[in-house]
Amino acid sequence: MTTNRENGAPEADGDQTEPTEPAAAQPPAAAPSAPTSEQKPVDPLAEVARLRDQLLRTAADFDNFRKRSRREQDDAQRRGRESVLKDLLPVFDNLERATASADAAPDVKALSDGLRIVLKQFLDTLEKMGIKRVPTVGQPFDPAVHEAIQHLASPDHPAGVILAEVQPGYAMGDHLVRAAMVVVSKGNGP
Repeated sequence: MTTNRENGAPEADGDQTEPTEPAAAQPPAAAPSAPTSEQKPVDPLAEVARLRDQLLRTAADFDNFRKRSRREQDDAQRRGRESVLKDLLPVFDNLERATASADAAPDVKALSDGLRIVLKQFLDTLEKMGIKRVPTVGQPFDPAVHEAIQHLASPDHPAGVILAEVQPGYAMGDHLVRAAMVVVSKGNGP
């Protein structure tokens, strides 16, 4: 025999359970028709103010990004020019030494040899920077890298072959820095 927990009265040993209401008898959950405390009505003026503030912040962020990008680009260009100048300074130093010694040079041949060495140093420096001289004499004329300033009749060369270089051209990778000015053969002429 067990005792009733609420009042301590003895209970019968049978399975007596209190009747419960069936699940169908409970009222159905109603669809939320009115805003709850979690869903607040949207104030159009507040929404416009919020979007305007967001737009202004985005515009300011973009303006700052543009200024920072421009500053970084200017810094990269400055560092690039500085790097090129550092590579070329030894060449200019040697040219100054050559001109200073030109007055005191007893032999023109020694001066000429010194200038050739400086020129070779300059061309090596350009090559190290990825700048190459455009090939000209004896090559076929290419309007993409050559600029013809004169056409001459030549019995020794076919038409379209470069006879002489007036001014050298230079390319940096695939980019043409300066076209070579050349004299081009027009073949056998009268």
